Amino acid sequence: MIAYRPAEARDVTTLRSMLQALADHDGGDYAVGSEAGLLQHGFGPRPLFWAMLAERGGQALGMLIYYPDYSTHRGEAGVYVQDIYVSDAARGLGLGRGLLTAMLRQQDWGAQFITLGVSADNAVAMGFYGRIGFRQRGYEMMILDGQMLEALQ
Repeated sequence: MIAYRPAEARDVTTLRSMLQALADHDGGDYAVGSEAGLLQHGFGPRPLFWAMLAERGGQALGMLIYYPDYSTHRGEAGVYVQDIYVSDAARGLGLGRGLLTAMLRQQDWGAQFITLGVSADNAVAMGFYGRIGFRQRGYEMMILDGQMLEALQ
């Protein structure tokens, strides 16, 4: 039986391992954030994200990291899924949908929608999200960091 639960500080090593597996699966040639960063930003006095784990027999099979979102167009609160990962061995067991459901039950700000990003090159993920009702938003995600961010400060 699959069990879903909120991640705790003791799960940081597992979360980081799954984040790296996700990066590797996506073809990334980079390391993900440190355990110390995850611990500070997810389990400190002012969490910037929350996480859910899917487990069977105490073994973690998947995870989801999320935080609040807000749409000024809708005038409603939502939830942004930053990362979702299901191990290769657990694919096809319904964990993706289960993690999303568990997250919606756990969040406490009345989310009326879910937003996430997915690579257009990831046909499997695009198919999964489409089957459960996600649709494209029509926006491109952009990022500003490094020296250009510093120039704004």
